[in-house]
Amino acid sequence: MPIPDFQSLMLPLLKIIADGNDHNNAEIRQTLAEHYDLTEDELQQKLPSGQNKVFSNRVAWAKAYLKRAGLLTSLSRTRYRITDQGRAVLARNPPKIDIAFLKQFPSMDWHKKKEAPEEAEVGDTQHTPEELLEASYQELRGALADDLLGQVKSCSPPFFERLVVDLLVAMGYGGSLSDAAHAVGKTGDGGIDGIIKEDKLGLDIVCIQAKRWENTVGRPIVQAFAGSMDAFKAKKGVLLTTAGFSKEAVEFVKQIDKKIVLIDGTRLAQLMIDYDIGVATARTFTIKRMDTDYFQEDEV
Repeated sequence: MPIPDFQSLMLPLLKIIADGNDHNNAEIRQTLAEHYDLTEDELQQKLPSGQNKVFSNRVAWAKAYLKRAGLLTSLSRTRYRITDQGRAVLARNPPKIDIAFLKQFPSMDWHKKKEAPEEAEVGDTQHTPEELLEASYQELRGALADDLLGQVKSCSPPFFERLVVDLLVAMGYGGSLSDAAHAVGKTGDGGIDGIIKEDKLGLDIVCIQAKRWENTVGRPIVQAFAGSMDAFKAKKGVLLTTAGFSKEAVEFVKQIDKKIVLIDGTRLAQLMIDYDIGVATARTFTIKRMDTDYFQEDEV
């Protein structure tokens, strides 16, 4: 039989892990392959790029969508477990689980961007191929950002500090990596994790605080950070977290004279992608258009 599409894999995949135990990638793929009675030749089929196997790729995307919808959770990069929400879905005995079904969960707006066409899927005749490619890129980027944030949350506090240093230097702050690494994590003064140069000339300093948290960062934390900046006569600060900020915290930084930038987990992951922190380029596609100037002939 042909290899099932990734949406068809979602329901049987969720049933495989429904026992509440931890399941690794290899086990999930093998059980699904047996469920669909796939041959070894079918399992070895590769994508046109020749870099990934079709079946493994589709299983990975099925897991990615179920994870983003909150029906399964990843305990590590290779191990998964069903969630309470996943068990509740199976209790409803749905005939199938696909993207349309998953849209009922608020977290499934992860790949929608203002600049991307809405719900551009295979077979969509309302958008140009270039728009479909862009939508696919945004979806891939969303999946990568989600994986990055999960990985960052699992890293140690010292590693997180180093990650923050790498990111800020890549963005042009800190003067040099050695300067920045020396500054961050060394002050220990009233909620300030470090101070860093705003530019290579050191014309101004920026106070840094990094919170590797699961809980929302509220106004009291941001307010304390703003107060601690006075000890360094700093007017600028960056507060990063792997979680999010409360509405009160966001409103607070708008009302004060100091310039404090709040970077939540979602934005942190996006910045890591933009500045190549913890990511590597897998493939590059070049989109070319006809150069009409080339075909302009000189009049005789």
